Amino acid sequence: MAGMRKTIDKSQGIVRVGPAGWSYSDWNGYVYPSRRPKGFHEAAYLAEFFDTIEINTSFYRPLRPDHAAIWVERVSRNPRFLFTAKLWQRFTHDPAATKEDEQSVRDGFDVLRKANRLGSVLLQFPFSFHSTDENKKYLRQVLARFSDYPLSVELRHGSWQTQTTLDLLRKYRAAFCNIDQPIIGRSLQPSAEATSSVGYVRLHGRRYDSWFDDDPTTPSHERYNYLYSVEELAPWVDRIRSIDERTEETYVITNNHYLGKAVVNALQLISILKGTPVRVPEPLRQHYPELEKIANEMPAEPILFPMGLPTEKK
Repeated sequence: MAGMRKTIDKSQGIVRVGPAGWSYSDWNGYVYPSRRPKGFHEAAYLAEFFDTIEINTSFYRPLRPDHAAIWVERVSRNPRFLFTAKLWQRFTHDPAATKEDEQSVRDGFDVLRKANRLGSVLLQFPFSFHSTDENKKYLRQVLARFSDYPLSVELRHGSWQTQTTLDLLRKYRAAFCNIDQPIIGRSLQPSAEATSSVGYVRLHGRRYDSWFDDDPTTPSHERYNYLYSVEELAPWVDRIRSIDERTEETYVITNNHYLGKAVVNALQLISILKGTPVRVPEPLRQHYPELEKIANEMPAEPILFPMGLPTEKK
């Protein structure tokens, strides 16, 4: 597998940067061309620009093995590409998950793993999951249950930001997920922790007005309708480099997805980390003039892909 894992060249580990998910209707005409070529597939298209994508659908339901197999094939043109995938929320939001539930999760993940396309499994816990004795016990149980996978753990409440938490994750060789989120109350603060051979970073945006908004009339995408400025990204570039110095590979996932903003910021991070221009999807380049500063001269046109493939539907 080591032969596949090469993207941003340097003396430390490997850094892969990419967006969270790919099946967003608002990306049409922004990230993806309005008129798609015959057989166009979103994951295959994104794999032209990125070496990772975080699979979101596996958070809502177990990943279907047949879909996983197709997605593996779709990214095959990029030998450096690895998926990360979120663990089904039944294990992070509901303590009643069964052995059958676990097997359903494994059936999909194992297709990615056997193809050497699984970089990490992300355990995303809610803000309400505080650091209590009961929750620590449950976290240990989940980590042990899936310990054969490369795990990363996202904890959003600041009560977990302790040496005890870092020691617990190191014991189970799980990565601490460093996040950027609106700092409200006891929210986890920005960090550059590394607790395993894998580093993990997720950028959610900074929509303070809608992050905890329970108003049903507020569109769900407003939580992620945020574009980081280059100045706001700069401290995260330093943190990513620090994490990278202590890990074999680091995944940086942009989750501020509305209207392709996650793709914009992911491309900017890649350009900054590499110190070179990058390929930019032409529709996105037209909507975000700031990309002209980092874009290669030649517009990036999509190539053709086989038809009839499932997309990552939520």
